[in-house]
Parts: sequence; C-alpha cells; structure tokens
Amino acid sequence: MKKILFVLLLSAFYINAVCQKIDMVKVSGGTFMMGCMEGDTSCHPYEKPVHEVVVSDFYIGRYEVTQAQWEAVMGSNPSYFKGKDLPVERVSWNDVQEFIRRLNEATGMNYRLPTEAEWEYAAREGKRGSKTLFSGSSNATDAGWIFENSDGKTHPVGAKKPNKLGICDMTGNVWEWCSDWTGNYTDSIQSNPQGSREGTSRVLRGGGWNCTATYSRITYRSYHWPASAYNYLGFRLAKSKTD
Repeated sequence: MKKILFVLLLSAFYINAVCQKIDMVKVSGGTFMMGCMEGDTSCHPYEKPVHEVVVSDFYIGRYEVTQAQWEAVMGSNPSYFKGKDLPVERVSWNDVQEFIRRLNEATGMNYRLPTEAEWEYAAREGKRGSKTLFSGSSNATDAGWIFENSDGKTHPVGAKKPNKLGICDMTGNVWEWCSDWTGNYTDSIQSNPQGSREGTSRVLRGGGWNCTATYSRITYRSYHWPASAYNYLGFRLAKSKTD
C-alpha cells in the first residue's frame, strides 16, 4: 500500500513539474464581430453570417500542448512526428477530454478546451481586434507552419512569431480542437456562446502543417468526429478567469 501511495505521489509530482510549463495568457474580455472578415474573398458560407459576440475574461495556452506534456499526464505518446517540444497530435477530442480530466485531478486546476468564440477572439488579438487574415500577420507563412513552408511535418511550438497577445501557432502546425459541437452561425448577438447543444462533430480551428493559406485563416471553420485522431489534430488549453 505504501509503495502504491509513493508511486501515485511521485506521478502527481512529475505531472505537476512538467505541466508547470503550461504557459497561459490572460485574454481580457470584450465584444467582437465573429465570422468572415470584411474584404476576405476566400470566405466560405459557414463562416457567415458575421455576428456580434461578447466574451468574458479567460486564459488560453500560449502554445499548443506538447508531446512532453501529454506524455507526463497520459504515460504514452500517440504522435506520428516525434519530439518533446512538438505539438502532440493523433489525439481525438475524446482523448483530449481524458487528458484534461487527469491533468485537473493531478493539479487541482480547471483546464478545458477553448470555445470556438474564445479561440477566434484570441486569434484576433482580443480587444485589439486585428484584421489580419492570419493570427499575428497578413502573411500565412510568417504566422505559422502551413503546407507552403512546413516541409510536410510539425515544428516545435513557439518557433514562429506570436500574435500581439503573445500567443503562438494559432495559424498552422496542428488543427486545434475546440469544445463546441459543429453548428451554423446565427445573426443574433451572443454572450459567451458554447456552440450547438448537440451534434456529430466537434469544431477545429487554425489549420495545420498540411493546409494551404486559405484553410489557415483565422475565421475558417473545420470539424471532425470526436473519435478522429490524425497527425494534424492537436489542441491548446483554456481556463476561465474564475477557475
């Protein structure tokens, strides 16, 4: 029994040590127009209608969750492209929920996935309301690792210039799971929207190493079934201010 307790304590200590490196950026709440940016001729119908959204203060990961962090919590590394500082990939939305459950249990925190609205608001640099098509730049290859410059693989998190909030890789590297079920936008004003009440797929944002610039724009919306796990699917963490 003492040995089991020691192992559990050691495991919790290790998780805490590694996950202390989960760098969270505070994003001050505000109001923004969510959806297709004015003048963007690449927008798809499901990026419309543009609608007003109010977001409360929250925290979001400065970086995508790395393989080192995933392995510290889960004890294994499912990623195709191996490297401790690379973003973890080949993780499904369901896998991520288990990671978050274990992480919160070990750390006493209340991490979660960002909502789609929080993700877009952070990518647009919050109250700054950036109008660039990509997070932190008007040039996709300056903002992140996409099809045109990734050499067909992921890259260490934080290697590209962050946006004005100091958040990295919101363009490219890996697609990022959001908490929401996939659903159509409405034109009504919304406060802290959580997405559809039900569905068959979960929202993905940001594009990945395998995507061209068009599909890596801030407002582009993609989705996958919650059990999907591919080498271009990863995530970053979020946390409410009150947690």
